[in-house]
Amino acid sequence: MYTRQNQRNLTSAQKKRFTAAVLELKRSGVYDSLVRTHDKYFVPDRDRKLRVGHMSPSFFPWHRRYLLEFERHLQRVDPGVCVPYWDWTTDSSPVSSLWADDFLGGTGRESDRQVMTGPFAYEKGNWTVTVGITEARFLTRNLGRPQNPIKLPTAAELKWAMDDPTYDTSPWDSTSADGGFRNKLEGWAAPKSERWRNHNKVHQWIGGHMTGGTAPNDPAFWLHHAFVDLLWDRWQQRHPGSGYLPAAPLPPGDLQRGRVIALDEPMPPWDLTPREMLGHQGVYRYE
Repeated sequence: MYTRQNQRNLTSAQKKRFTAAVLELKRSGVYDSLVRTHDKYFVPDRDRKLRVGHMSPSFFPWHRRYLLEFERHLQRVDPGVCVPYWDWTTDSSPVSSLWADDFLGGTGRESDRQVMTGPFAYEKGNWTVTVGITEARFLTRNLGRPQNPIKLPTAAELKWAMDDPTYDTSPWDSTSADGGFRNKLEGWAAPKSERWRNHNKVHQWIGGHMTGGTAPNDPAFWLHHAFVDLLWDRWQQRHPGSGYLPAAPLPPGDLQRGRVIALDEPMPPWDLTPREMLGHQGVYRYE
């Protein structure tokens, strides 16, 4: 059992060990393989295929398993490393410790959004982007989107999601009008004056590579999703009578049948069910 820490509490030695392990996964090709996995299962509503990673109830259990896979690879490099989390409601500035030169590096330069600082700067020679739809081979960010500013989610926006006692609602996608915790935290159930809330808003605030299916090209992805995983944990504790939905496979005739994962159906690519990912006790805990 190990402890995932708030990134703001990491020592300089812990930061160095984490980034060194990430760089080793990149060098070995494991990292880019993980990015391809995320991209493959980034299936939007409008596609008629199975949606397992996003815009569907399995958003949380799928990413929990995905995060664990990354973490296990890190620990093969350095057994003392695990994924820290980033609480974006408190560390909400482009100059927060997360973006320092000794950790993830900062925003991209104005001309082309290229990240120029930190261990993942292209010019250091260790971080070439090979998976994605852009021409750029360098990591890009645009923290806060200065040309059209947005802010990171507030504690109030997060509370709006965490207070919803229903896990998810029909039609189990990004349009679930009644909200549900999953849709509100994933960030599609935004009021008409906004396009995103919570998780999605964080991706947009970082900008660059974080805005598409190949978002894990930016190592900030893992810290963001560790916090999302923590929030699912806290929601479960707050609503102990509220389970994963849909509990049973959708009936014949339902337009979402075959496109949404029920509680005991396997999630590709691992053949694990959401039920098997409902908890993480005995594996890791959050400080």
